[in-house]
Amino acid sequence: MDEFRDGTAKQPEETPSNFVRAIIDGDLQSGKNGGKVVTRFPPEPNGYLHIGHAKSICLNFGLARDYRGVCHLRFDDTNPGKEDVEYEDSIQEDVRWLGFDWGDHFYHASDYFEKLYEFACELIRQGKAYVCSLNAEEMREYRGTLTQPGKESPYRNRTVEENLDLFQRMRAGEFPDGAHVLRAKIDMASPNLNMRDPVIYRIRHESHHRTGDAWPIYPMYDFTHCISDALEGITHSICTLEFEDHRPLYDWVLDQLPVPCHPQQIEFARLNINYTVLSKRRLIELVTGGYVSGWDDPRMPTLSGIRRRGYTPAAVRNFCERVGVAKRDSCVDMGLLEFCLREDLEKNAPRAMGVLRPLKLVIIDYPEDKVEELEAPCHPSDASMGTRTVPFARELYIERDDFMDDPPPKYFRLAPGREVRLRYAYIVRCVEVIHDDSGEVVELRCTHDPATLNAAPADGRKVKGIIHWVAARHALDAQVRLYDRLFDVEDPCADKSVDYKTHLNPHSLEVLDGCKVEPSLRDAASGRCWQFERLGYFCPDSRDSAPGHLVFNRAVTLKDSWAKIDKSRK
Repeated sequence: MDEFRDGTAKQPEETPSNFVRAIIDGDLQSGKNGGKVVTRFPPEPNGYLHIGHAKSICLNFGLARDYRGVCHLRFDDTNPGKEDVEYEDSIQEDVRWLGFDWGDHFYHASDYFEKLYEFACELIRQGKAYVCSLNAEEMREYRGTLTQPGKESPYRNRTVEENLDLFQRMRAGEFPDGAHVLRAKIDMASPNLNMRDPVIYRIRHESHHRTGDAWPIYPMYDFTHCISDALEGITHSICTLEFEDHRPLYDWVLDQLPVPCHPQQIEFARLNINYTVLSKRRLIELVTGGYVSGWDDPRMPTLSGIRRRGYTPAAVRNFCERVGVAKRDSCVDMGLLEFCLREDLEKNAPRAMGVLRPLKLVIIDYPEDKVEELEAPCHPSDASMGTRTVPFARELYIERDDFMDDPPPKYFRLAPGREVRLRYAYIVRCVEVIHDDSGEVVELRCTHDPATLNAAPADGRKVKGIIHWVAARHALDAQVRLYDRLFDVEDPCADKSVDYKTHLNPHSLEVLDGCKVEPSLRDAASGRCWQFERLGYFCPDSRDSAPGHLVFNRAVTLKDSWAKIDKSRK
C-alpha cells in the first residue's frame, strides 16, 4: 500500500530502521515463516485508545504495509465486566482515522473460546495444568516473592481425572466465582513469578457482549493471547516492554500444545508523554469523576479527544515515526507532538481571519454604505488552494490585544496617533479612543489612506504593524475554546503520596463567547483545521458546532509558548 486511508502518500525514506525491522529483515533473509510478515493489534475493548496506542498501531500496521504483509485487528475480549461494544466501535474508528485498514482480518479472542477450552483440557491430560482451590489471599501467600520461591499448592497433585472433572464442572457453571481456578503446572521455584503456576482460567459469572451467558469461565490474557496469535498465523507478536517477563510463559504454552505455528514475541518501549497520563485506569477516573467532559474531551490524550481538538492523522503518524522504536522506556515532550501538528497544518490548513476578543474600530472617513469585496489567498504559499473573498466596510472588529493606550517601546500595533496596516486592506491611523465610564476602551476611531489598498504608501513612510480584522456587519458569531495541557506538572504521578488529580491544570480550558470570524467560515465542517491568521490553528467542534452556532477548538498555537507561560506561572 503506497498511501494511507486519508490519502497521504507514504514515502519510503520516511521510515527509519529500528531493531524490530532488523529482526524481520533477518527472518526474511533466512526464509523463516515462508517469507511472510503477519502482525496484529490486540486491544482490550475496555476504554478508548490514547496517543500511546497510536505508536503500537503505527508500528504493527506500518510493518505489515512496508513488508507487503497483513495486520490483524483482534479484540482481547476476555474480561466481560469491563468491556463494551462502544469501545470496540471507537477503536475501529481510531484505527481507520490513523489511515490503516485490517481488511478481512478482524477477530475477537472470543472467537476461540471453544478452542481455548479444548487446549486447556489438553494441558490437563498432559499433567501440565490443574484445578486449584486456594482462595485469592492464600494464592498470594503461596506465590512467594522476588527473593523467595513459592510453595506448591496442596491441590497441585490432583489426578488428571479429578482435574478434568472439576474443570468440566467449572465450565458447566456449577461453582461460584472464586471457588476454583485452572493453573498451569510449571515451576513454583522459578525466579520469574509469571512461571510460578500461573492462573490460565477463572470462574466469572458475567454476561459477555458477544457470547452472552454461554461461558461462566474465561481464559486469562497470557493463555489467550499466545494461542490466538498461533491460530491466526501471526509471525511477529509485537508488544510493550511490560510483557518481556511474560515471554517465557508465552513460549511455554505454545511449546506444550499442537498449535499451527509458534509466533515470535518482540517487546518495545511504550510511549510516555509529559503533562498527561496514559494509564487507562486513570483516564477512566477522569471521565467517570467528571474532571473532563468525556473520552473525547479535547484535553484528553485519547485519539478521539485529539481528533476532536483538531489533530490530523498525518501529524500523529509523523510523531510516532519521530519518537521511534526503542528497547528502553522514556518520556517524550508534549511539545514534539504539537510541533508535528504545526508542521502538518502549516502546509495544509487554509487561512481565515477571526477575532477572539473583539474591539470595534470605525473608519470615520470611509463611506457608511460602502462594502468592498477584497481577495485574500487561502494559503500564502500554496496557490492551488485558491482565494477567498473577505468583505471590508466602515465598521470592523480588531483584536483587543492589538491596541494599547500607552504602548511600550517596539510596540508596532495600534495606539493613539499611530498607523497599522489592516491585513489585505488599507493603512489606518487611530485618531480617537472612546472609553466607557470604567475607563475601558470600547471603540477606536481611525482614518484610512485610500491609496494603500495592498500597496505601499506613496510618500515612502514605513508602517511595520499588520493586524487582522473582520467586518462588523458581515462577521459571524462564534464560541472559541482555548485548550492547554491537562496537568500543570510534567509527571502528575511522580509523587505516589499525592493524588495525581491535584495536579490538574485549572487553566486547561478557557471558553470565549462573542468571538467574530469571517463569513467564509459559515459552513466550516469538523475534521478540518483553519489557521486563524496570527492566532493559531482552530477546528470546528465535532460535537457542538453547527451552521448558525459555530464553536471552534484551538488545536495548537502558532508557536510553542508553553515554556514562557509555565515560567510565568512558577
